[in-house]
Amino acid sequence: MSLLDKFAAVKETKNALGCTGQDPTAVVFDTIDTATLGTVNGRKTILAGTNNYLGLTFDPACIAAGVEALETFGSGTTGSRMANGSYAAHIALERELADFYQCPNAGVFSTGYAANLGVLTALLGSGDVVLLDSDAHASLYDGCRMSGADVFRFKHNDVQSLEKRLKRLETRANRCLIVTEGMYSVLGDCAPLAEISELKQRFGVLLLVDEAHSLGVYGEHGRGVAEAQGVLDQVDFTVGTFSKSLGAMGGFCASRHEVLGLFRYVSRPFIFTASPSPSVIATTREALRQLRSRPELRNTLWASARRLYSSLQGLGYELGPEVSPVIAVRFRDRDTALSSWYQLLKSGVYVNLMLPPATPGGASFLRCSVSAAHTDEQISTIIEKFTELKVT
Repeated sequence: MSLLDKFAAVKETKNALGCTGQDPTAVVFDTIDTATLGTVNGRKTILAGTNNYLGLTFDPACIAAGVEALETFGSGTTGSRMANGSYAAHIALERELADFYQCPNAGVFSTGYAANLGVLTALLGSGDVVLLDSDAHASLYDGCRMSGADVFRFKHNDVQSLEKRLKRLETRANRCLIVTEGMYSVLGDCAPLAEISELKQRFGVLLLVDEAHSLGVYGEHGRGVAEAQGVLDQVDFTVGTFSKSLGAMGGFCASRHEVLGLFRYVSRPFIFTASPSPSVIATTREALRQLRSRPELRNTLWASARRLYSSLQGLGYELGPEVSPVIAVRFRDRDTALSSWYQLLKSGVYVNLMLPPATPGGASFLRCSVSAAHTDEQISTIIEKFTELKVT
């Protein structure tokens, strides 16, 4: 078998995905007109699979901030912060994130993926232990594996499974990190962080929570599930991304531990990746300001999420376990999910197709992500198209 032969199976999978006439991994948007509307194959399409939770990608103030930064500082940084230095805006954003999370330190990375790899590989090493939720994002898995630590999974959102793992640590507890997410991106379910925090304190371990999909969505101030469950002060490291609610690109870590400031000296994704461009930092800072000053965005988001969830549930669809801005519709098999996804796309509604092995339990899903920018009419149209899908 040659080095390239392994791709024969990949090609078969790709061909199977295109059997409906449209490969879901190759959808091209001819135009993006608003936060919730684009054009695919000449057809106006409602965007219901973008993770654009607060709908800020077309916010005038965010765009103006990006344009000003482009004109003032240019299009890119052309290197890493370790090699080329930090721009004042990088430092300002880190201070603003630290203030937002009410902690002394925050660090910015070029992507959310890089943030998880960068933090985990800096924090962990040989001889350390990670207890990782079985449904955690690929970037968390990769970061844990690359760190060289001993990685043990516990059952998804199962506090008893986690406790059993902790009891087996014995003297290794002081070198252990629990890794979980706030809201999980496939089913929209949330981690029981209050119960996990109790275990964390009892066993004397550290806790990292990835709030990528819950930033701006949960909590009185939009700080995520940890805030919503009243345990933000128990989280040792909060990681996340700018590419969801903040409508930009990049990642971050916020921590109450002073050692976070030293991560930049040992974190390879930080040291060897070009720093975020001035325009990206500018739009992110403005979006963070909007998140903090406009709670009505969360209110609108949740009203639409509750409406869509209850309507699809009323139609008899099998959904995720709780109402959230991520609404996953389960299908009995891959082919049905694929054909249903294509029918929705042809009718002018774009959602995410999620297939095994990238899904919990090997199931197939159509995943909707609700935005504060969705109008009542657009939510009605999404419900209407799912109704037609149910009939056929």
